[in-house]
Amino acid sequence: MTRPDAVVVGSGPNGLAAAILLAHHDLDVLVVEANEVPGGSVRSDFLTLPGFLHDVCSAVYPMAVGSPYFLSLPLHEHGLEWIHAPLPLAHPLEGDGLAVALHRDPRETAAALASDGEAWLGLLEPLADDWHAFAEDVLGPLLRWPSHPFRMARFGLHGVRSASDLLRSMFDGEGARALLAGCAAHSFLPLDRRPSAAIGLVLAAAGHAVGWPIPRGGAGQLAEALVDHLRSLGGEIVTDWRVDTLEELPPSRAVLLDLTPRQVIAVARQHLPDRYLRRLGRYRYGPGVLKVDWALDGPVPWSAPACGRAATVHLGGTLSEIEAAERAPWEDRFSERPFVLFAEPTRFDATRAPAGKGIGWGYCHVPSGWDGDLDEAADRIEAQVERFAPGFRGRVLARSVRGPAGLEAANPNLVGGDINGGVQDLAQLVGRPVLSRDPYATPTPGLYLCSASTPPGGGVHGMCGYHAARSALRRTFGA
Repeated sequence: MTRPDAVVVGSGPNGLAAAILLAHHDLDVLVVEANEVPGGSVRSDFLTLPGFLHDVCSAVYPMAVGSPYFLSLPLHEHGLEWIHAPLPLAHPLEGDGLAVALHRDPRETAAALASDGEAWLGLLEPLADDWHAFAEDVLGPLLRWPSHPFRMARFGLHGVRSASDLLRSMFDGEGARALLAGCAAHSFLPLDRRPSAAIGLVLAAAGHAVGWPIPRGGAGQLAEALVDHLRSLGGEIVTDWRVDTLEELPPSRAVLLDLTPRQVIAVARQHLPDRYLRRLGRYRYGPGVLKVDWALDGPVPWSAPACGRAATVHLGGTLSEIEAAERAPWEDRFSERPFVLFAEPTRFDATRAPAGKGIGWGYCHVPSGWDGDLDEAADRIEAQVERFAPGFRGRVLARSVRGPAGLEAANPNLVGGDINGGVQDLAQLVGRPVLSRDPYATPTPGLYLCSASTPPGGGVHGMCGYHAARSALRRTFGA
């Protein structure tokens, strides 16, 4: 492709979503990717032992299967198959065999929450029952009039609060509080900071409405399906091409950057006005991630049977314990008892490991750029697993440990290990990456931003790329 209509820098899910939408409009699209394999953090690899296929970063995809744009694409025709575990989520509590679970049916979830069941339904059933309409509003820029203003106003009344405040005011029991607190912890915010409640409500509602599935064959299958669909539309992808300046790119009418503000400043400094560069320079990144992948000699020996039926297991105990764990990274500390997000894909996809063996992964939040002892950190994560699955350590054949530096080296968008593309507090949900009616368009005509540092933010849903491509179609291509 000697002179494409548009060039997309970066082939994460947002970059691919942008490229696909542009290609759907009969534009010649070139995607350039620094790594050998497209997909950004949506990739799989043999990280521990031969035959054990792990997900490099993201792995469970409620927002992908619930994404209004991804749902419109024929990804199943390109080999993507979603696996739904019997339970989207389980959360073990202290006590032999005790756990709360998120079921696809919100009423089944509520029935197990005793006196808190009606409050659970009141919060989540309206969002889950009309998920697709809700998702179109919640996965778009906030500075616009929503399609369903009354529903969004009701959601906003709860979502704008901190998770700590919402959970203590709505629920009496530790089960309901812990179950929704674990979802809110995906925000990377301290749970006493707004709007941590919103992230928890969106993820729990997605679990009821569309599940928390995994792709058969690993996360890389989602990226491969997106790439194959783009190529079927005539799009081109070139890998092993690290862009240092925009001058390296072929001439085109539009350039879309699937990059966070730090990389945008580096590659486009000469093309952006100083005032805009200063605004990008004030963009804030959040805590990082420390991730452990295990090759296992059999299934995890959970005390609570529900954990063996769940796509994701939240290991953090009570609301108070999760609050303490999620506060620590913001105080530049690594929690003694971190909140751990855990999954065991081979429970539901035997293709990922040799017969009779398994894989698991767990990650926790750490201070941005944390450079402490990786083995000691992995031991703390394993202690949390062992707490709810006695005998887990005896199943470990090998492990791979990556902290913020390792994650950022593999994907420079993960600044300091931040997998959300920047802090998702109120200021940076509304003004992401800067306060603008069109946050995807830069002051430079033809130059757009499409990473998770634009609305709606982190998560594998492709909606940042979709909205950026719509902006480019409107402003540059007159479509």
